[in-house]
Amino acid sequence: MEIESAHQVTDSHENGRRAQRLRPGAEFDIIRRFQELWGPLAVDLGGDCAEVSLGKGLRLLTSTDVSVEGVHFRADWLTPREIAYRACVAALSDLAAVAAEPLGLMLALTLPERWRTHADDLANGVGDAVLDSGAPVLGGDLSMGRDLALAVTVYGESASPLRRSGARPGDLLYVTGRLGGPAAAVTAWLSGRTPALAHRHSFAAPRPRLREARWLRRSGATASVDISDGLAADARNLASASGVEIWLDLDAVPCMMGVTPLDAVASGEEYELLVAAPPDLDHVGFERRFGIPLTVVGRVDGWHEKGVVGARVDLPGGYDHYSG
Repeated sequence: MEIESAHQVTDSHENGRRAQRLRPGAEFDIIRRFQELWGPLAVDLGGDCAEVSLGKGLRLLTSTDVSVEGVHFRADWLTPREIAYRACVAALSDLAAVAAEPLGLMLALTLPERWRTHADDLANGVGDAVLDSGAPVLGGDLSMGRDLALAVTVYGESASPLRRSGARPGDLLYVTGRLGGPAAAVTAWLSGRTPALAHRHSFAAPRPRLREARWLRRSGATASVDISDGLAADARNLASASGVEIWLDLDAVPCMMGVTPLDAVASGEEYELLVAAPPDLDHVGFERRFGIPLTVVGRVDGWHEKGVVGARVDLPGGYDHYSG
């Protein structure tokens, strides 16, 4: 979850703009406190991307994501090239969440002395993400530091961005891809085991669903969020932002082999999309075009001031940097 701004429809703000509702949690409490301290100096914190009008009906979408050694990755799990690629995907996935056309990215790199021999590999990982997304490197910053850290800022444009706040009663909830691989890989590493190849690949080489998101927007999607915090958590983010009540069908969740539905909805670092859309969304056409499943995993039952998510069992929480 990043501290970013988005012009989204929810609670009234004293400066006349509308502020994003945030789900409960220690990380979100900090963001709420920042919003309180900054008051009118900050605009609608909490969305996937910040929005700035470019005129002529276009909007600039931008987001920043930080990947820190020991927090978001470990050097014994991934190659330097994979580390840099994943750092870029984390930011590019925010552009996918709002269905933006990528314009470029900037990289602020903290490069410790012990990592200098891997600088070329890190650069090639960024290049891999650029080739895949079409978002060229526009610049950045380089600094010495104790731990490797990559802060990636991405820019995109759209005339009609998707937002978390657009879900409405009657919509179905769809998820792209299959879930649970990243958490399964991390569980294996932490247990001293080698992850299954498919699980490791899902963690090391995720794809930002940029083209898929633009197709979904054109096909009638009403709201979207990337599920980097896990399906259960980001369903709560969508419900809170839209002010709706959501029901998740765990039995329908598309899982990677060897992963249970409950583990799949808790798994973060997915970078798949959860979208709300009318029931007539052409999921068969989506699967034919992109070669990945688009699965109905729930529904929007009605309006709810605080936004709630229900299921047949208690759902797990999502990743929170400050949950202790």
